[in-house]
Amino acid sequence: MKTMGFVFLLLAFFAIGVVQGQLRVGFYSNTCPDAESIVSSVVRNAAQSISNIPPVLLRLHFHDCFVEGCDGSILIENGPKAERHAFGHQGVGGFEVIEQAKAQLEATCPGVVSCADIVALAARDAIALANGPSYEVPTGRRDGRVSDVSLAANMPDVSDSIQQLKAKFLQKGLSEKDLVLLSAAHTIGTTACFFMTKRLYKFSPAGGSDPAINPDFLPQLQSICPQNGDVNVRLPLDRGSERTFDKQILDNIRNGFAVLESDARLYDDETTRMVVDSYFGILTPIFGPSFESDFVDSIVKMGQIGVKTGSKGEIRRVCTAFN
Repeated sequence: MKTMGFVFLLLAFFAIGVVQGQLRVGFYSNTCPDAESIVSSVVRNAAQSISNIPPVLLRLHFHDCFVEGCDGSILIENGPKAERHAFGHQGVGGFEVIEQAKAQLEATCPGVVSCADIVALAARDAIALANGPSYEVPTGRRDGRVSDVSLAANMPDVSDSIQQLKAKFLQKGLSEKDLVLLSAAHTIGTTACFFMTKRLYKFSPAGGSDPAINPDFLPQLQSICPQNGDVNVRLPLDRGSERTFDKQILDNIRNGFAVLESDARLYDDETTRMVVDSYFGILTPIFGPSFESDFVDSIVKMGQIGVKTGSKGEIRRVCTAFN
């Protein structure tokens, strides 16, 4: 029986290794050794001329992975039915940065580096530019051959309840903790007043605002996004720390200063509330969890959703079109 148990454990560890082994750090070390440095250089140059590039590229990675897996499907531009035109992808950008990186990589090592990997690497470099954690990105993704606007119909939405958010993340193999940490990516970037109207003025059938908004914060939000005002006006997602990647967003959620409704909902649920609070205990700096380390774990995990490896998919010549 002991022998049988030992064999079972070996098989279990082998199975886990196979799953993780589909992607690996340094996948291009022999075939395109400068791949990661080329992507980093393009992202860095883009950020010098466009200040909001870090949150834009981070959001692009999230939106790519949540539809058909992390396979670059969101990059395809082949008409109005392409995935990138889905309602749930409104405001997603950074496509030109990925295309610039791809062009340089094709000039250096043609047909080697996938667009899907460029998206994941660019998000990592964007986080670092916002003073966030540096981390290794497992690579080896191949590009998908499907891009359909209808497949993006179930994206997480700012108006989702906490139950809906948890269910959508669970469908992708992500936990409640991952939900909190990946939502904390809102520590950088902005949103449009378009996404605030319901929360500020039509939260219930009778109207009114979300009672979770701190009373001192509500007038500030309403002054930026007045009722019947310009819905394209933008406001920071993370009050007081919108350009620095840190855990301030979670503290804002705890104190009623969340900007997005979906962020505020993280404090409605006991499980997600405990995750948020875990980063602010008295002994957290010594014994508690590290927000930066936990975020890295979650984004690396997200980056492995539905990946295509081996003979699946393709390596596109340009990121906006199938071969």
